[in-house]
Amino acid sequence: MSRLDDVNIPHIRLWRHRQLVSQRQAWLFIIATFIGAVTGAMAALLKLMIGSVSGFFTIHFNNDGINWYLLGLPISGIVLCGIFQRYILHTDLTHGVRQITNYIKSGEYNISPKYSYGPMIASTLTLGFGGSAGSEGPIATAGASIGSNLGRILGVSGNTLMILIGCGAGAGIAGIFKAPIGGFLFVLEVLKLELTTMSVMAILLACVTSSLVAYTLSGFTVDLSYIQEYPLDYNLLIFITLLGFICGLYSVYYSMIMKNMERFYNHISNPWVKNITSGLVAGVCIMMFPALYGEGYGVMARILNGDSMTLISGCIIDSTYHGIPTLIIISAVISIIKAVVCSSSNCGGGVAGDFAPTLFAGCFLGFCFASVVNTSLSYTLPVSAFAFCSMAGVMSGVIRAPFMAIFLTAEMTNSYNLILPLVITATISYGITRLFNPVAYYNVK
Repeated sequence: MSRLDDVNIPHIRLWRHRQLVSQRQAWLFIIATFIGAVTGAMAALLKLMIGSVSGFFTIHFNNDGINWYLLGLPISGIVLCGIFQRYILHTDLTHGVRQITNYIKSGEYNISPKYSYGPMIASTLTLGFGGSAGSEGPIATAGASIGSNLGRILGVSGNTLMILIGCGAGAGIAGIFKAPIGGFLFVLEVLKLELTTMSVMAILLACVTSSLVAYTLSGFTVDLSYIQEYPLDYNLLIFITLLGFICGLYSVYYSMIMKNMERFYNHISNPWVKNITSGLVAGVCIMMFPALYGEGYGVMARILNGDSMTLISGCIIDSTYHGIPTLIIISAVISIIKAVVCSSSNCGGGVAGDFAPTLFAGCFLGFCFASVVNTSLSYTLPVSAFAFCSMAGVMSGVIRAPFMAIFLTAEMTNSYNLILPLVITATISYGITRLFNPVAYYNVK
């Protein structure tokens, strides 16, 4: 290095420091926009990667018989994911949202650069091979890492670094769900950052930018299309209220299963045995009920739009009779075992998210509830509307974030006509679960 370089480096650092201090607000908004754009592009890329791998393995899926190969796919994916974490990355990537929360609580804002790309690769292996969970946890972790490392490069203060982590994490949720308000409320309700007016604007800017970039790169389409054919009769709000109570009780069950399954896998000390065991549990369930494969957005979209026959495709239950009782049984069983499959995909070495599975479970629970009422009481409840409202109800109860559940469900489906039933279902479910346990399962170390 020349003497001229030795002289210039301190001047460059001084100029950078002065700019960041004197124009702090302007620079914060510029950095937040950049973080949002990069994270939104990464969210779109992650969706593409998972979809490509999943499509490769399911191209020969048999709708009319058992697909035995589905038994081995989750095992392969989780074992490969475990190898990637232990021997290539040398870092544990599981439970990304919990890790971000712990970073913030401890005041440790220096997140390793490995978290910027590692969760995306690990999540592709987990979900592409059939793991039944979501991609929001990995992309939120990647976004938080981007915010942390960019802030360190620029030499910002600790408080600003925390804001940038919130920008990245919120942008990850906003980009993967294409839900900017949902991403912001994730930072507020789940990460529980103490926000000022300036930080609120920065995080909102990052979330909006991320959502727009992801929406553009995906061809201006939503992942979960819901076309509501008829408006909900508000005389049926008594059933919406009852649905809220059922969602709350189910959320208590779901959280209990997740905690117990995680405790079970934590007691397995050998990582190879843990990977194979969790993959086997997930594989058996997915082979019997292929609707559980991957994130499940396609199945959810078809249920919301009236195609309930998707529940029977490749199912182990005899599909010769395609009547309502068969659909009720299948939807009830899937609702019961979803927590088992999700925890096996997340806690045994796989890397995925906890939020999307609650939407999936809620969709099936609402479908089952409305179908039972229509069959036993001779009502004509709009099944798709109840499945839609139940998505917010279960997410609100399990994640303990009612506002995020309401807006995220409405945004990701681009459907706001049922906002009142969403609010009723989500708030009642949240209240029920708070009576049993005020702490969400993913916040327990």
